[in-house]
Amino acid sequence: MSLPQDLKYTKEHEWVKVDGVTATIGITDHAQSELGDIIFVEFPDIDQVIEKDEPFGTIEAVKTVADLFAPISGKVTEINEDLEDSPESVNSDPYGEGWIVKVSIDNAGELDELMTPEQYGDLIC
Repeated sequence: MSLPQDLKYTKEHEWVKVDGVTATIGITDHAQSELGDIIFVEFPDIDQVIEKDEPFGTIEAVKTVADLFAPISGKVTEINEDLEDSPESVNSDPYGEGWIVKVSIDNAGELDELMTPEQYGDLIC
């Protein structure tokens, strides 16, 4: 199972990649494999403020629907519109083309509360 070392992780199986003042958020390889075939992603609105640990959307697989939880607080600056036509990208490339949203980082200190790759690896093993 893939576990990129340059990301931060949550116990709810989201990942965060920091690029300056922007964070890209998606679900982990473990999460997509547990969900199965992804068929739909419900996004927050652009400019919507999301709050750490609160649901900001849903991800629907053939057999279930799961909430997406915000790993950090911030304002949504971009959604991955490609997932509207190709939600299966979350399954095939969860850390690349399958990203879900980008947010402005409101509180950089919240990043310190996220899990390291090693901590997340221990959680899923």
